[in-house]
Amino acid sequence: MKRNLFSLSAIILLSASATAQQADRFAWAITDIQQNGANWSYLRKLDLANGEYSQVLLNGTDINAIAFDAATRKQTAPMTDARYGQWVNAAFGTGVAAMAYDRRNNRLYYTPMFVDQLRYIDLKSMKVYYVTDKAFTGKPVKSSDQGNIVTRMVIASDGNGYAMTNDATQLIRFSTGKKLVITDLGTIADDPVNKNISIHNSCSSYGGDMIADDDGNLYVFSARNHVYKINTETKVAAYLGVVSGLPNGFTINGAAVNDDNRVLVASAVQGGSYFTVDMKSLAASPYLMQGQVWQSSDLANSNLLASNKNQTEPVELMRNKPVTAGDAGKINIYPNPVTDNQFVVRFGQLETGSYTVQVTDVLGRQVAQQVVNVNGENQSQKIKLAASASKGVYLVKVLDAGNNTAFSTKIVVQ
Repeated sequence: MKRNLFSLSAIILLSASATAQQADRFAWAITDIQQNGANWSYLRKLDLANGEYSQVLLNGTDINAIAFDAATRKQTAPMTDARYGQWVNAAFGTGVAAMAYDRRNNRLYYTPMFVDQLRYIDLKSMKVYYVTDKAFTGKPVKSSDQGNIVTRMVIASDGNGYAMTNDATQLIRFSTGKKLVITDLGTIADDPVNKNISIHNSCSSYGGDMIADDDGNLYVFSARNHVYKINTETKVAAYLGVVSGLPNGFTINGAAVNDDNRVLVASAVQGGSYFTVDMKSLAASPYLMQGQVWQSSDLANSNLLASNKNQTEPVELMRNKPVTAGDAGKINIYPNPVTDNQFVVRFGQLETGSYTVQVTDVLGRQVAQQVVNVNGENQSQKIKLAASASKGVYLVKVLDAGNNTAFSTKIVVQ
């Protein structure tokens, strides 16, 4: 029996290793066409392996460029705006300071700073799509203090996009599947331990960028280099401190996780220097660049900050039955192996309803069961095993309302 268990564990580990998502070795960046300019309307790509920028991949200032409606997939009609005229037709009209890379669908989501609209670039075709049937923040008129402008955006570990206004009064979630749903989650609350430092303070906490970790948390890096950790379930912001080691005048405007589990930060006002930040100490170290260095208003890639060095990024595991075109990608489980007696079940493009997650050991004994009400795409649910759960192989089943098996796979608990 021990020999068989060992063989099965080895097969599962090899399978997980073979299908694990490789870390992004690049970051998308918004720059100007001028090296020291501030017209944030040009898309480039930064190679994280050598610190070299690409040429312009998309000119977002072209008011005559063709755009498509995200719902109908048809070409959009020209728009007019009393304040910004035809600039609202340009892909990056009025500038961009918030974008997020959706690796699963190879899309780059973003919103122009002064246009209340979610947009995305299909990176395979480089076509630009506008979400015209749903407002993004619901506040098309931007306040004089720029508090209701969205400047932070990221795709989190649950597969959803999250965006935040400068004043943190709106945390907005948007789905990334076929049916796009935009949900205003409301105001972020300050953790009582923050004392006099608030995520709502315009002097310390506006602007910047946002990254995500593999445990359902968001991290805001403000333009004044302050860092907050936000749990997406509680919507409470815990103040972590201020980044040290940055030169005077450096403002963090872009942030992305590299393959060393450090956070690369860029400035919109000091383009000659980039830094990487150690999240344990919040100490910054110079990052070596090659070629022309660009100031950037935002960075984005799909890397998640690893909250535990033994955890892996989300990985779709082998099923113990053939995957058909109808069910591919509907349910994912991560991490595997499980290192802290808990894992996440992500329900992708699955019909809404009640599902039951069952965990049994190799002898068929049930060790965990939880009912999950799925209300939308890419919903995630954390499943916790008892602290006394033995190391080894377990079977995870997801049953629908009719008690039929919708998904099953094996996990290894270390």
